[in-house]
Amino acid sequence: MDGKLGTYHTIETHGKSQVELIIKVYDGAIAAFRSAQKEYQQGQNSAGWEKLNQARKFVTHLYTTLDPEAGGEIADNLSRLYAYIVNQTNVVEATKDSNLIDDIITILDNLRLGWLGIKQQQTESPAQVEKSASKSLSEHFTTTG
Repeated sequence: MDGKLGTYHTIETHGKSQVELIIKVYDGAIAAFRSAQKEYQQGQNSAGWEKLNQARKFVTHLYTTLDPEAGGEIADNLSRLYAYIVNQTNVVEATKDSNLIDDIITILDNLRLGWLGIKQQQTESPAQVEKSASKSLSEHFTTTG
């Protein structure tokens, strides 16, 4: 079964741009946080913990793949946000307060929208991808927090 799952993941990511893959990680994190919230609200603490742990892995992946040299101030700001999200995830885990997940999802959703803007710019003018990506994230980041 693991082999089939690995093949599926390979096929699912093959041919995707880096930005599309980043968006997929955000999608996974948001979905896992929503599932965790639902489980906690239904009193399913063990299932909630499993989904919360899955969400933490997505955010940790985003954090560990940052490139501070290439990303500069944006990477530093994202690093702080990801650390905050992991910290809040630990608070949710300790308190079972599923309402805290709403703030986490809002942050991730806003960041995801920034990456969607970058993806849109890539399809409009591929020659300006790097410049536009930096500008889009910078503009979006300063307006979201």
